[in-house]
Amino acid sequence: MNNWFQNIKCGAWSIRQFLNNINLLINKNMKIIKNENILDRFLRIFIFELLFIGAFFWVSGWIKLFLYIFSALMLITGITGFCGLYKIFKIDTTKFIFSTSKIKIFIAIIAIILTGGLGSYYSNFFTKKFFLEDYNRMNNYYKQALFFTGQDKRTEAKDNYNKLMIEYPIFLHKYTKYHPYVIMNDKKFNADISDVYNQLLSLKEEISNGDLLAVHKKLELVRPIYQDILKRNGFSMLAVVLVDFHDAMEKIISAADVKDSSGLIAVYPEVDLKLQAVEEIANDGEIKTIRQKLNDVYELAKNGKNNELSAKAAELKSSFVKVYMKRG
Repeated sequence: MNNWFQNIKCGAWSIRQFLNNINLLINKNMKIIKNENILDRFLRIFIFELLFIGAFFWVSGWIKLFLYIFSALMLITGITGFCGLYKIFKIDTTKFIFSTSKIKIFIAIIAIILTGGLGSYYSNFFTKKFFLEDYNRMNNYYKQALFFTGQDKRTEAKDNYNKLMIEYPIFLHKYTKYHPYVIMNDKKFNADISDVYNQLLSLKEEISNGDLLAVHKKLELVRPIYQDILKRNGFSMLAVVLVDFHDAMEKIISAADVKDSSGLIAVYPEVDLKLQAVEEIANDGEIKTIRQKLNDVYELAKNGKNNELSAKAAELKSSFVKVYMKRG
C-alpha cells in the first residue's frame, strides 16, 4: 500500500515538475508576467477538464466548438499563469496569498486526475445508456408494428406504425447531429438511420390499405440494418434488453413507492415480458436474483402488503443496477 501511495505521489510530483518546465520555457521566450496565483491556475485546469469532457461526450455543433475553444483558453492560462482579461481589468490574483505545500499540490493534482478519469468513464457510461434508451423507445414501436403486420392485425399495426413515425424523426433529428462517444466513429450511422426512415416512410399507404404480409416483409428489411449498427458499435444485445427492461421496471418502482398495488399488478405483465427477453440472452445467478426480486414485489402487491412494497422494490432496483453497471 505504501509503495502504491509513493508511486502516485511521485507521478503527481512529476506532473508538477513538467508543468513548471513548461512555465520556465514559456516565460523565458515570451517574458510573460504571471497574474494568477496557484489556486487560480489549478481551478482553471479543473474547469478545462469539465468543459472538455462536456464538449467531447455531451454536445454537438457550435456549442461543442465553443466549449473546446473556451476549455483551451482555460488550459493555456492555467499553465502559463497569465490571463489577458486580468491584464485589461488590472486584476492580479498573485497578490492574494495562498499558502502551498507539497501535500496540497499533490491533492490538487490527484483531484484533477480523478476528475478526468471518472468524468470520462461516467460520461461514456451514461451517454451510452441514454442512447440505448432513445433507441429502445423508438425500436419498441418498430417491433410491435413488425409483429402485428405479421399477424395481419391492421388496427394494432397501424397504431404502432403511427407511434413509430412520431418517435423516429425525434431519434433521427437528435442523432444525426449528435454522436455520443459510443457511435462517434461510425461513419455509416447517419446514412443508415436516414435510409431506415425513408423505408418506413414509404410504407405509410400500404400500412393503412395494402397487404400487411407484404408490409411485414418490407419491415423485416430494417432489422439487419439495426443489428449491424449495434454490432459494429460494440453493443451487446444484453445491454439493449437490459435498458429496455429498466424502462419498464421503473413503472413498478413508481407504483411501489406510492403503495399502489393495483397499479403495480397492472404493469407487471409488461415488466415480466421485458425480463423474459433478458433471460433469453443470459440467465445466470445475477439475472435470477432480479427475477426473484421482481416476483417478490409482485407477490406483496397481490397480498395487499402495501407497506412493504417500496423497500422490496428498492431491492429489485439494486439488483438490476448491480448487473447493469457490470454488463450494460
